[in-house]
Amino acid sequence: MMDFEFSVGGYNIKGWMVAVALPVLSTVAGGVWWSYDTLQRFYGVEAGIAEVVDKSASFDSKAGQLDKRVTSVETVAQRNLTEVNNNLSGEIVALDSMLLTKSQELEAKLVSRIQTLEQAIADNDVRGLNQKLAQLSTNMTQILEQQKLLLDLRSQVDKATTITDGLGDTLDTLQTEVDDIWKAYDELVNNPL
Repeated sequence: MMDFEFSVGGYNIKGWMVAVALPVLSTVAGGVWWSYDTLQRFYGVEAGIAEVVDKSASFDSKAGQLDKRVTSVETVAQRNLTEVNNNLSGEIVALDSMLLTKSQELEAKLVSRIQTLEQAIADNDVRGLNQKLAQLSTNMTQILEQQKLLLDLRSQVDKATTITDGLGDTLDTLQTEVDDIWKAYDELVNNPL
């Protein structure tokens, strides 16, 4: 594998370069995939929050309508109460009691729904989401900076490899020449002219 070599676009690529590049590229690709998956999950959370906000606006609208209806019922009840008071004082007490009960039931239902909505918002930590998104953005920025540093290191390793490959051939040539000189020297010692 280490002696394996092929040429692409005029560049000679050795087998060990492929063996080094594959894990690095795999790690970088895995990091990119993880970042993409995390971002998609946050988009899903954001969509859920938008749905809660939409339903909250709908609930506020219905609460406003309910409030208008309660006001309308109270107005009609006051008119009826005045008529009944003029006619039958005993029925006035009964109607007043019934109206108070209905009003309290409506108020209890309204308070219960508001508390449920407030609890859902608190459980989903809507206020803390902005801080978490800011932290995620900071982490993503750091990952990108580290990726740039890795790419720079890879470029430096490629340059150093190119230099050392040339030195190996040159050292072999010099060693051969030194060996030849020693052989000639030994030959001179054994057979002087």
